Amino acid sequence: MRKAKIDASAILFVLIFLLFAGGVVFLVLSFRSDPIRDSLTGDRVINTLFVIEHNDKPVSSYVLMYYPATGRAATVNIPGSLGLIIQSINRVDRIDTVYDPRRIGPFANEVGRLLGIEITFSIVITLENLGKITDLITGVEIFIPSPVSDYQSGYIIFPSGVNILDGDKAKTYITYELPDESNEIINFRRQRFFVEFIKRLGEQNHFLNNPRAAQIFHSLLKTGINQKTQTNLFNEFAKIDTGRMGIQSVGGNVREVSGQPLIFPHFDGSLIKEIVRQTLASLVRPTEGLLGDRIFTVEVQNGTTVTGLAGRTAELIRGFGYDVVSTGNADRNDYERTLIIDRSGYQHVARTFADVIRCTNIRFDSPEPDETEVDIRNFEYRADFVLIIGRDFNGRFVAN
Repeated sequence: MRKAKIDASAILFVLIFLLFAGGVVFLVLSFRSDPIRDSLTGDRVINTLFVIEHNDKPVSSYVLMYYPATGRAATVNIPGSLGLIIQSINRVDRIDTVYDPRRIGPFANEVGRLLGIEITFSIVITLENLGKITDLITGVEIFIPSPVSDYQSGYIIFPSGVNILDGDKAKTYITYELPDESNEIINFRRQRFFVEFIKRLGEQNHFLNNPRAAQIFHSLLKTGINQKTQTNLFNEFAKIDTGRMGIQSVGGNVREVSGQPLIFPHFDGSLIKEIVRQTLASLVRPTEGLLGDRIFTVEVQNGTTVTGLAGRTAELIRGFGYDVVSTGNADRNDYERTLIIDRSGYQHVARTFADVIRCTNIRFDSPEPDETEVDIRNFEYRADFVLIIGRDFNGRFVAN
């Protein structure tokens, strides 16, 4: 009898403990902060991986980097054919080899490792659901410079000019490939659609917050986060000025491995990490007046005997968000030291540009502040910076 009472007391104690523990867990979950609110109050960049997939494989992938305090954002395209040493499988292969729609964590980790950042959220949209979302937001506007036709039938798929893509057209736009198109053009086109897609979601944000529309919209996304957090996240994205959004892509050299062409990132991936680092710095940097909106222009001149160096350097400079307006040879080919000529009048901006290639040889050649008279007859366009490549440039940095 005494043993039965002890057993009953023990069971009662266990039940009380479980109820208490359950209450504590409930309170913790009830008062736990929203991840978006944590990001906002923590003054951090929100890095979101977007994957558009078809048949359980990525069609295209992007990382959207957004800093709420300034409302500025940038996006980086992640080609699926990037060749990397995949740590999780310990071999060289395509980055999308580790993609699993049921468990996106390993893919997100590889992307974050590639860019040198932490992925905050991941959003997967199937190609079919992309079409449904596009129809839900009444289309995505795209400017197409030249008409696109089916190379077999000759049928015009997209006329030139401004097109409003419905769901079916959107799916076609990001999947078609013409025989003479390079991977760079295909990736750029898809990235332009992604930017316009984000823009249209922002324009339709009020509609998407309608309970019925929100239920449909969020059912078409695979995120691993609850609907409230999804809503808060897209409410933040609605504040992005897509007209100022920086657009980057992971570039590299194509090499064949096991019978398939892979793109190996320039300089073993250090270049894209540096580009992302400087991009993040520009997102968080407070801007004064219109200077933060300005894209600075560059002339690249080859002052060495190395053939093609100006063109390769121009690709490098464009990766950091500068507009290279011309490339060519310098006045001579025996420059020992790389030289940057600043014509912008913003010495701090010139030094930031010089930091891209670690150049300390800068000549400030901007007009004096009191020179207000301009003879239009002598006017000619001049870039903000002239980069003259010398023998001390190793293709990435100026060597000491």
